[in-house]
Amino acid sequence: MSDTSRLGLHSTDATAVLEIAAAEERGTLLSPARLSERISLSTGATTALLNRLEAAGHITRTREHSDRRIVTLRGGPHIQERADEFFGPLAGRLDATMSPYPPQLLERFEQFMTDLNATMDAHLAERNPAAPHPSAP
Repeated sequence: MSDTSRLGLHSTDATAVLEIAAAEERGTLLSPARLSERISLSTGATTALLNRLEAAGHITRTREHSDRRIVTLRGGPHIQERADEFFGPLAGRLDATMSPYPPQLLERFEQFMTDLNATMDAHLAERNPAAPHPSAP
């Protein structure tokens, strides 16, 4: 049984919850349409997914904008606890793996990965200019 199954989340549900939580943490709340773009689902499939996540208490949909038609997505009250349960063991392993390396080396590696990711994003954007940029909020 996968970790997402133990937490009661299908992989698509988990991806959506992570996108919502990450956007919330950045202070750039997602709308259902933006989430749909980020996880590559149709609007109908996204609506069904959000209905399922909201019914389970994993997310909330609110109308916080002055334009009441705009819906924003937030993580449910227990989502941080679930995220810690899911990612806590991985974080511990990653910390242990990185501990022997000097911070300067890890910073250089992080910059390398950022540059590599930007290069791949640029290549994909050139091949498919209509697709949303994957690292956009």
